[in-house]
Amino acid sequence: MQRSVSTIQPPSPSAPSSGPEPSSPLRIADYRKFWLARFAVVFASTGMVVIIGYQLYDVARTDYGMSIAEASFQLGLLGFAQFLPIFLLTPVAGVIADRFDRRKVAGLAMAVDILVAIGLALVTELDLRSLPVLYVFAALHGIARVFVSPSMTAIAPNIVPTSLIPRAIAFNSIAIEAGTIIGPAAFGFLFARHHATPYWIAAALMAVAAFSITSIRNLPPVPKDARRDHPIRQIVDGFHFIWRERFLLGCITLDLFAVLLGGATALMPVFARDILHVGPEGLGQMRAATAAGAAIVALWLSFRPLAKNVGVKMLLSVAAYGAMTVGFGLSRSFVVSLGFLAMLGAADMISVFIRSSLVQLRTPDDKRGRVSAISGLAISASNELGEMQSGVAAALLGATGAVVFGGGAAIVITAIWAWSFPEIRRARTFAPRWEHET
Repeated sequence: MQRSVSTIQPPSPSAPSSGPEPSSPLRIADYRKFWLARFAVVFASTGMVVIIGYQLYDVARTDYGMSIAEASFQLGLLGFAQFLPIFLLTPVAGVIADRFDRRKVAGLAMAVDILVAIGLALVTELDLRSLPVLYVFAALHGIARVFVSPSMTAIAPNIVPTSLIPRAIAFNSIAIEAGTIIGPAAFGFLFARHHATPYWIAAALMAVAAFSITSIRNLPPVPKDARRDHPIRQIVDGFHFIWRERFLLGCITLDLFAVLLGGATALMPVFARDILHVGPEGLGQMRAATAAGAAIVALWLSFRPLAKNVGVKMLLSVAAYGAMTVGFGLSRSFVVSLGFLAMLGAADMISVFIRSSLVQLRTPDDKRGRVSAISGLAISASNELGEMQSGVAAALLGATGAVVFGGGAAIVITAIWAWSFPEIRRARTFAPRWEHET
């Protein structure tokens, strides 16, 4: 068979190179600031999303007298309300991240999210909650997130040496999963005692994140020619880059469709309130269990990053994600459900680590903002739009049927992608160049 070699060039190291190379990303002061910002913003954001979802479901059931199926559909609409601004603005956010100082872009977006958190706190304190109000704030939160994500993702490779990027991604994942563990659990606990407190804490955490990210010093200046091309041309160029590289295209779309169909997150309020009967505190623990499984794997990967057969491992991890989703949907024991969610998170973490490492290592720095934005769009589509799909499926099949169907669909998607993208199966390492059969 004829073989061809990808023409992707490895990104040039942009971290300071004077003196001996540090043995760990955590030995770099700017990376520690970045890590703190990442942790704080995820803590606040994931906690807010959980509380907004629970409030919306509770308002739909209590104030509007909706049935479980009708209120579940409202959760699907909530996912759509968060996804719509992400879908519309992600390409723009990626271009902005490549044209302007990424620290300032992220910091300004965090400032907007501070105002969103304060607004939600006041609405809750004054008991002004309603479905339209919660939808509006969810959309504003989505707008802020869409500008934070690509800017922060593109900063990390600029402050660590190229050789440390896989370990930095693993540490990034620890920050994300730690925030995802603590945020929902802490906010669920606080919400049960005083409904507005989680939002005030979210505003404070966003302020910490904004200060940390804007205080990073050793970031390369924006290239003089970064604004040479028209923004629309730059958006198209980012999509063309991913379309040309089938390996990256396959990795990103596999995660997109598997999680889009297999995600059970949107229906957790239904399981917490009406199936497992554990309330808002149990909901926080369920979200935390998923993150705990992911965090354990991320910690392991930060010291022992995957190096061989990365493509097959990613396919197996996505299939395992689907299987654990099915198990969660069928479980009626809270403890067993937490176990399935923890294993689900562990499997998802492996997939996320592999995909993120490939995207960062195989993307030139002048395209990182746009490619990170497109990758983030796929993640957001799988999460927020997946919540809408889950809500619609729950209205048709019931919560249990929707989750079981979604998990089975994720397994089927994995098999289809393994056949459609043989480049994934044959991938061996994260090297910036790879060979694949054609």
